[in-house]
Amino acid sequence: MKALKKFKDIHFGWKHILIIFLILIMFHVFVAHLQQNTLRDLLSDTMDWYKQNSAEQIGNLTTSALELILETDPIESETDKINRVKNLIHALNSILKQPLMRRNVEAMCVILPYNNHFIALDLGQELYNYFYNHQVLDTTVSDKYKEAIIKYSSLHNKMVKSELITSFQEEQNLFHVFIPLVPYGEYSGAVYLRVRPDVNFISQQILSSFNKTVLIFSSLILIGLLGMFYISTYTIIERDEAREMLYREREEHLQKLIAQQKEHLFTKRIYHTHHKAEKVMGFIIEDIESADEKNIKEIKYRISKYANFISRVIYDMKWYSPPIQTIRNSIYKTNLNELIRFVVNNIFLRISNPVKTININLNLDENLPTIYVNEFVVWEIIEPLIQNSIDHSGTDIINVLISTKYDSENNLTILNIEDTGKGINESLLEKNEQGIKKIFLENVSTKEEGRNCGYGCYIAYEMAKRCGWELDVENKPEGGCKFILMIRHT
Repeated sequence: MKALKKFKDIHFGWKHILIIFLILIMFHVFVAHLQQNTLRDLLSDTMDWYKQNSAEQIGNLTTSALELILETDPIESETDKINRVKNLIHALNSILKQPLMRRNVEAMCVILPYNNHFIALDLGQELYNYFYNHQVLDTTVSDKYKEAIIKYSSLHNKMVKSELITSFQEEQNLFHVFIPLVPYGEYSGAVYLRVRPDVNFISQQILSSFNKTVLIFSSLILIGLLGMFYISTYTIIERDEAREMLYREREEHLQKLIAQQKEHLFTKRIYHTHHKAEKVMGFIIEDIESADEKNIKEIKYRISKYANFISRVIYDMKWYSPPIQTIRNSIYKTNLNELIRFVVNNIFLRISNPVKTININLNLDENLPTIYVNEFVVWEIIEPLIQNSIDHSGTDIINVLISTKYDSENNLTILNIEDTGKGINESLLEKNEQGIKKIFLENVSTKEEGRNCGYGCYIAYEMAKRCGWELDVENKPEGGCKFILMIRHT
């Protein structure tokens, strides 16, 4: 009775605080028990994921390091050849051995194709011989990784297509991880790791810490609530004000940067593309003026093509690197021969008051398969190549031959654009360190200096790469040049 009387004499505010505290304690004990059970289940699922993810991360970092080393030219000159090779082999050995220093990694090797089968290499000297000397010593081949090679053989085709990390769990704590090895962007093989992560101690530490935290938190919950409410109120106000100022400053900076980049890219593109749209607009005006009941369908078809091409040109002026789905997509079904005929007949052979005589002959293979690329992107690729043959022929009579051929054995379409002019300066056919011919580089042209030039072949080359095609050019022995566009069908 005395205790009850003392409780009644307590200040009204403290009564509420005490009641709230007791209620919170009871709820907290209940929630803590529920959370502990939930935490056990969550840790079990999380640790399984963590084991696999950590194994893949180790392999991914190792593979990235190997790719960077393999993409390095080991020889700069004869004087430092030996030292460079030794350093390269030492670097490869370091990368191959470093993961094995972790207690969780049991085995690691690089699986590569050789003589219609697969071999496993785990030494820097072996990798160097394979990639740089293109040879494999008999002593290199070992049965040490026989099981890994068998598993990779069943995954090889899938990994070549997807180029994604593949891993699977054999036991509770044993993972086999295969990471694609793609030096210079070409699939060469896979890095294999056998990892046995052990994270039981992490779970135990988490649960132990959780139990201690529950006891401490229960005893300090009242003081913590009051203190947190008082401190967090002012902290949040100051944080929000500082964050708002930071966001405003970043927003202004990004707006300026984006505006500058857009202006630069727009200026860069507009000088090359405006004359295309201007010429096509002239054709549209001529068609509209000459339209009558007899030719209305033909003119309607041409104007539709012209308008769509202008739309694409304007779109490319805004996007320096457009999304891939706007270039390649299954909804696009382009007939290459039909497109070539349209561009030739309605662009190059439709020029008022020609200065030169242009003869364009077509030799088109009617068995070409459909191309799943936006036809106006293909237009932007072939148009500057044909224009180049016309502009740089160096003769008054220009003969251009455009031919297509489908190689069914290799599922490859070859488009040739060749002329009988003076050809291309040999200096423009030299390759840079990336293996790209100078004529396909930005701001490089065969036109006179001082003119807006140097983008036609460059843009054609870049767009061809975005389509997954190959573009090359060469001089013909009898005179003139030939552009070769190789279209691989998938």
